[in-house]
Amino acid sequence: MDVLINAFVGLHIVGIAALLGGFLSQMKQMSSGTARMTPGMLHGALTMLVTGVALVGLNEADDSAVNTVKIGIKMALLIVILGLVYVKRDEEKVESAAFGAVGALTTVNIFIAVLWT
Repeated sequence: MDVLINAFVGLHIVGIAALLGGFLSQMKQMSSGTARMTPGMLHGALTMLVTGVALVGLNEADDSAVNTVKIGIKMALLIVILGLVYVKRDEEKVESAAFGAVGALTTVNIFIAVLWT
């Protein structure tokens, strides 16, 4: 079971990298107002959602303690991120506030995962 959980953790990190990498690669365009949500950002957010839900299920099945408050907050942030990316995915230019919110919420989600023990 540990190998399976670790594989899903790795996939979860790949999703985070796709989402945050898409944001970071467009930061220069954000200042000029020409940033856009890339397909990689949407796929990264969806990967995070699917693997996160799978990780909760696998940890529950392994009788590991799951902090449901932490998971609930992370899920709520991810749903907001996913909603923003999904709604704005076809627009040529995305407002700097919406684009910055995706990056900020993703960073907050990472810090919650790492620092909340």
